[in-house]
Amino acid sequence: MAGSRQQDASILELEHLDTLWLQVTGTLCNLACLHCFISCGPKNDSHSMMTFAQVEQAIDDAVGRGVKEFYFTGGEPFMHPRIRDMIELAIGYGPLTILTNGILIDEELATWLGETFRNSRYSFDLRVSLDGTTASENDVIRGRGTFEKILEGVDRLVEAGLNPVITVTTCHAELGGREGRQKFFDLLRDRGLEKPRLKFLAPFKIGREERRDEGYRDYERLRKGDLDEEAKNALQCRSCRMVTAKGVYPCPILIEEEDARMGDRLEDALQPIGLDHPACYTCHVEGVTCRT
Repeated sequence: MAGSRQQDASILELEHLDTLWLQVTGTLCNLACLHCFISCGPKNDSHSMMTFAQVEQAIDDAVGRGVKEFYFTGGEPFMHPRIRDMIELAIGYGPLTILTNGILIDEELATWLGETFRNSRYSFDLRVSLDGTTASENDVIRGRGTFEKILEGVDRLVEAGLNPVITVTTCHAELGGREGRQKFFDLLRDRGLEKPRLKFLAPFKIGREERRDEGYRDYERLRKGDLDEEAKNALQCRSCRMVTAKGVYPCPILIEEEDARMGDRLEDALQPIGLDHPACYTCHVEGVTCRT
């Protein structure tokens, strides 16, 4: 991102590396959701799977920088053949959260995840993506039949003693309001979650979402002077970096933006960044953080 910084863009220093994101399965996913900001899918190899050695190196680099927590994402992390080894590696150093659509979580995997959760020295969490309270709402975004498959994965996690965070991207605007949110709480309680945990995210108008919706307008961009210190501190990229098989990026949102690549290793990505991408506008205006 530094190479294309606009002169009038806000500049953000990395205050401390609190959070390390790892794109463990790259852009490979078992779904091709219409709102995916990095256009993941079964045939997208823009970012390949990370090797175990790459994950190990990134975690080692981050631990040396005082990292506090890890996130695994993709694509779909549970497509990785060594995902269990990666999980055991990460939770040996700090809290871990995995972002998943839940479809690949069968009974055996759910049992293993539950045991890992109970035996871990650090917190171990899962976030399962769901984009509607009915099949008609969700499946138009995530694909036919995915609503029930996702909820079946949630059921298995609950039976294994876990309480996953259900993450909702508010493509259906009405679901972001009070009544829409209540529908999710009611749905999850009906599925046996006594204390539902929900995270709502505004969509980023890039990738497939740009084609599904309208993309960013010209005025939707941060300019120099738009952010005071409090607003800068609220941005996730002040304390995180994202590692993929192709290198290091400021955050999980911008890995398909060629000029956002900061280098090969974590040490190359500790410099300030320019908040000159329209997605930065969404983070600021909507108060978005990819962290749980």
